[in-house]
Amino acid sequence: MGGEPGAGTAAGGASGGRAAQLKHTGLRPGWTTGACATAAATAAYTALLSGAFPDPVTITLPRGQTPAFALAVEELAAGTAEAGVVKDAGDDPDVTHGALVRARVRALPAGAGVMFRAGPGVGTVTRPGLPLEVGEPAINPVPRRLIREHLAEVAAVYGAAGDVEVTVSVDDGEELARSTWNPRLGILGGLSVLGTTGIVVPYSCSAWIDSIRRGVDVARAAGRTHLAGCTGSTSEKTVTALYGLPEDALLDMGDFAGAVLKYVRRHPVERLTVCGGFAKLSKLAAGHLDLHSARSQVDKGFLAELARTAGAGAALVARVAAANTGLAALQLCAAAGVPLGDLVAATARDQALAVLRGAPVAVDVVCVDRAGTVVGRSAVRGPGGAD
Repeated sequence: MGGEPGAGTAAGGASGGRAAQLKHTGLRPGWTTGACATAAATAAYTALLSGAFPDPVTITLPRGQTPAFALAVEELAAGTAEAGVVKDAGDDPDVTHGALVRARVRALPAGAGVMFRAGPGVGTVTRPGLPLEVGEPAINPVPRRLIREHLAEVAAVYGAAGDVEVTVSVDDGEELARSTWNPRLGILGGLSVLGTTGIVVPYSCSAWIDSIRRGVDVARAAGRTHLAGCTGSTSEKTVTALYGLPEDALLDMGDFAGAVLKYVRRHPVERLTVCGGFAKLSKLAAGHLDLHSARSQVDKGFLAELARTAGAGAALVARVAAANTGLAALQLCAAAGVPLGDLVAATARDQALAVLRGAPVAVDVVCVDRAGTVVGRSAVRGPGGAD
């Protein structure tokens, strides 16, 4: 595959943002599923009109980059043509890296326009709250626009009307989708065709944060008033057992507590429960909004000060400060009857409320251990709830 973006082109030549991140990491960017689908559709329509597949096929991305894609599939039949591109996600740990993205283009009667279909491995929207209507193939608006624009350019070259059906498919996409948020968001049958810039920035975290936002949108559209942001599957099970929340009310926030809080601040619900491991939520209590171990650490000194405010003696405070892990600090306090878990939960709740800046959202926090046992819990505070 040619036309690989460099650090500067990944952000349209900007000196900050994505370009700066790539320059700092030295990681290789890749292409979104939407860019691959656009390339495949462009090649297929060109072959349908000319009888020959362009290989490689060059497309223009929203920020002006012009990557070239090698074709892995070329199939031409009467009235239809299909092309396929192997997705290269660069150095990003993308579940779709290496997937074969196909587009089949079929001529339609004059005036039909461009119609999209979900082929094998591409999902269908079944719940409201997403950028697409229920029943639509999960091909997002920007990839649709890119495909339409490129097909219009091809049609103009060959004097065609541009009325076609585009069926996008991804080999093994239904299986791959089980590792994504799609089933929870109500996108069934496969993957989503995504991408707003056409470029995958390695470890940018943007896809995860976007999935959090879409999760909030889907839950609100379904009328959910109580959401839970969870750091992983163990905390999801715990919060489900505590509150009986439906699956679409659970947000897999991972390490991105700040992303949940900031989006809920702009799109409020009546109540938000934050549930996660004690150590991670101790970081939130200390004011960190990104809980990843590479970007924030458990502050045992902070935990020691919390223990001191709860009546821990000097010896215990010193032992907590010197503890090897957050869990060890918790165990020391539990043995001495000091409710460090509850203190962390309450302090994390107050930090969350500070980020919400008065938005009409009541918050509570639940801390769990690795087995999912509740080791700390705050009362609900904020509009709709009180200590």
